[in-house]
Amino acid sequence: MTAFIEAASPHVMNTYGRVPIALSHGQGCRVWDVNGKQYLDALAGIAVNTLGHNHAKLVPALQDQIGKIIHSSNYYHVPGQEQLATRLVERSGMTNVFFCNSGLEANEAALKIARKYGVDKGIARPEIVVYEKAFHGRSIATMSATGNPKINTGFGPLVEGFIRVPMNDIEAIQKATEGNPNVVAVFFETIQGEGGINPMRIEYLQQLRKLCDERDWLMMIDEVQCGMGRTGKWFAHQWAGIVPDVMPLAKGLGSGVPIGAVVAGPKAANVLQPGNHGTTFGGNPLAMRAGVETIRIMEEDGLLHNATMVGLHLKTALQHALGSLPGVKEVRGQGLMLGVELAKPCGVLVGRAAEAGLLISVTADSVIRLVPPLILTIAEADEIVARLTPLVKALLAE
Repeated sequence: MTAFIEAASPHVMNTYGRVPIALSHGQGCRVWDVNGKQYLDALAGIAVNTLGHNHAKLVPALQDQIGKIIHSSNYYHVPGQEQLATRLVERSGMTNVFFCNSGLEANEAALKIARKYGVDKGIARPEIVVYEKAFHGRSIATMSATGNPKINTGFGPLVEGFIRVPMNDIEAIQKATEGNPNVVAVFFETIQGEGGINPMRIEYLQQLRKLCDERDWLMMIDEVQCGMGRTGKWFAHQWAGIVPDVMPLAKGLGSGVPIGAVVAGPKAANVLQPGNHGTTFGGNPLAMRAGVETIRIMEEDGLLHNATMVGLHLKTALQHALGSLPGVKEVRGQGLMLGVELAKPCGVLVGRAAEAGLLISVTADSVIRLVPPLILTIAEADEIVARLTPLVKALLAE
């Protein structure tokens, strides 16, 4: 691989293990680096670039908005917030939305809602159920909710008030919370992203909804990575036919423009009042336009159906090419959020795939993560498999 840079900049904090390439531009599901090399983008900025790159409908809309107003302030009404909130409420079956700038901020707001919900009920020390292998962000609170020692080691003391349980085990959560009057919420990803593309089972989601109703807990579903059409429905939990009380969103909502949102149902919608929470940049006119246009284009171009159809094709092709290989444990996920788990660490594949003209990531040490733009075609899905398969075979042979 031709590196555009020999060493990390002395002026940028050394917080990322980067592949030595820099991307200059993109078109559809293709991107080019500063040296002119082309890549097939199967990462989409980590599930962010919903519409791919340089989308013919999105770019003019953002240019139009930039020419009008980029940022005002939440001192004033922002009409785009009402427009985007209406679209999210209609598609989620919920009632109200708070806008912020990222998934971390959305998750942080959800945790504040849960705590205040408990305090308002007279619970002095509210507790929230979270999950093994979960990832909710890197602030002190969201890091404390995250179930990965690599993320939170070295940053103690962590925030208290979290009860951790395994996925897909209703008896485990019942046992962990038995006789505890301080529990106020359950917080989880429908499909864990950073944890290794681990899906919650439909029957478990339905059991959780019932448990939350019985115990007056908030069901808070982190759809930051798995939401916004990635699985073929607007939100991944909709496959289970349930509606949460709180739903953080981000990543794909703005097709690359930084944005976050917390969607709330009746039980949680009025917990936060003026002065309880806020943000400088959240809900700015540019981000709101990006969200409104993303949803419009997704519907006009049938991208929910495309994610389902092309995602199934990609998953089936991966299973056919890799599933029977010794050393491949599982191909899993839904829609265009797929993981290939190997029996050995495979972080080296990120660089090797880039050399082969393919952008991927590896999460949970041994899971190849594929979260391409939702505009991916069948031919591009086949190209992902064709480029990835020899790399996996070579690694497993080492």
